[in-house]
Amino acid sequence: MESINIRGVIPAIVTPFTGNAELDKDGLRRLTRFLLDNGVHAIMTTGGNGEFPHLLREEKRIITETVVKEVDDRIPVIAGTAACSTMETQLLSNDAKEAGANAVIVTPPYYFRLPDESVFRHFQILTETIDIPLIIYNNPLYTGNNLDPALIDRIVGLKGIIGLKQSNSDFGQLVETLRRSGSKISICTGIDSQFYPSLCAGAKGVFSTAACVIPKQMVQLYDIFQKGKHEQALELHVKIQELNCLLEYDPGYVSPCKEALTMLGLPAGPVRDPLPELTSKERDALKDALKNSDLL
Repeated sequence: MESINIRGVIPAIVTPFTGNAELDKDGLRRLTRFLLDNGVHAIMTTGGNGEFPHLLREEKRIITETVVKEVDDRIPVIAGTAACSTMETQLLSNDAKEAGANAVIVTPPYYFRLPDESVFRHFQILTETIDIPLIIYNNPLYTGNNLDPALIDRIVGLKGIIGLKQSNSDFGQLVETLRRSGSKISICTGIDSQFYPSLCAGAKGVFSTAACVIPKQMVQLYDIFQKGKHEQALELHVKIQELNCLLEYDPGYVSPCKEALTMLGLPAGPVRDPLPELTSKERDALKDALKNSDLL
């Protein structure tokens, strides 16, 4: 896999569970087909939207392997392999390669606040020890360790780095990262609310939560933009923003995403403890957003 393959709409697929919170492989295959049928450009497994902190190591491998088999080489599969330690990230990345993933996507280590040199060393060791292309995932709200544009540009110089998912809410940092590193790797936003503005700034696409629920609309937005129809692209972006707010900000993104899929008749199941389910008020707001997006 090369940088050129990281583009367009890349949904961060949820991990569907049964009623007793066990992995639902049949549901996962159905969700994968749903995304394929709606024209997404790649699929990311075992990310935050896939509840990776609550998955066992073997479950992560099974999830990626299941999606890879269902995709059958039609689009790339990118496996989330983030972990607190460099050693565990190595193990998970090797698992992902064995499962057939085309690349892995890795956040900086989380929990401990680290100096830039330690974060750089983390990615340096990975590029020297794993044999699979690597995408950087900057998500400081969850990791506590931000990758500023200068550090990203330094990491990009390592062999095997092919892309970046930028989930820092500071849009200026995305623009500066594009200026510094945009000619070296593929840079995508990880924030659905910034999808259209990010494309305007030069980003190649989006790693998306919304695309799990509305892949057709997200792909349509991307295609319209590629044709230079900016007014139509902006209009569609604004239309889906009501749903984006519920998936991203309040009440948060895993439970609303799974609930939305359930409302659409797709398999998702519950979130794993200790993540909260939606309240009745939040569920009503989500239903209204889906209706306003012409989905219900």
